[in-house]
Amino acid sequence: QVQLVESGGGLVQAGGSLKLSCAASGRGFGMYAIGWFRQTPGKEREFVAAATWNGGSTYASDFVKARFTVSRDNDKNTVFLQMNSLRPEDATVYYCAAGAPLNYAGAYSYWGQGTRVTVSS
Repeated sequence: QVQLVESGGGLVQAGGSLKLSCAASGRGFGMYAIGWFRQTPGKEREFVAAATWNGGSTYASDFVKARFTVSRDNDKNTVFLQMNSLRPEDATVYYCAAGAPLNYAGAYSYWGQGTRVTVSS
């Protein structure tokens, strides 16, 4: 099993940046893709980006790709989500998850507890 802990959320002004971290422990971290999702109350969990086991990456859209960068350091069992040019609509809880490198929540088996991002306008 894999345990995941997110960190790095907080308050930032619109146009600012945050870097989220997802620290993993347990067996098999290197075998999984690590995805980032976000969820607003009352809505489904939304795929943001994922880092494959060998360092590749996928993004929800070109607009996300233009502002966010996902990366992983397998030596440190950590995946990062660098978020630039943040907008108020990016404000919500962000989760990392371990699973298959796909863009839907059902493909991921292990989840962190989430970290909140707040963007002031």
